[in-house]
Amino acid sequence: MFQGASSLSLDAKGRLSVPTRHRDALTEQAGGQLTITKHPDGCLMVFPRPEWEKFRERIAQLPMSAQWWKRIFLGNAMDVEMDGTGRVLVSPELREAAGLTREAVLLGMGSHFELWDKATHDAKEAAAMQAGMPDVLKDFSF
Repeated sequence: MFQGASSLSLDAKGRLSVPTRHRDALTEQAGGQLTITKHPDGCLMVFPRPEWEKFRERIAQLPMSAQWWKRIFLGNAMDVEMDGTGRVLVSPELREAAGLTREAVLLGMGSHFELWDKATHDAKEAAAMQAGMPDVLKDFSF
């Protein structure tokens, strides 16, 4: 289970360094092989390859009415591998889709990560906090 937020910087080639605390798990779980694709909220999803394969199978089963969503998730998926220093190259197409420039935030979301442009993440998080909790969380005990 991946959790927590990490502030990252993409280098001039579009590479990011996977936080050290996640590298061993990603190497053990996926041999350093990851898949990155678009998320409908404007960020990128980063999956260890075994988790991607499960997600891909679920998406492939969607009916024809969801064909564009299949294209968004599967058609934009890029397989990548961590290099020896734990860096991953994010393609120019995916960086552009998520508005990634230099400063980024990597969020552990359980079985995968979300990769956000820092300014976009901060703005969306502030808007969510301002809007208050959704009804589904009103009875949740903290």
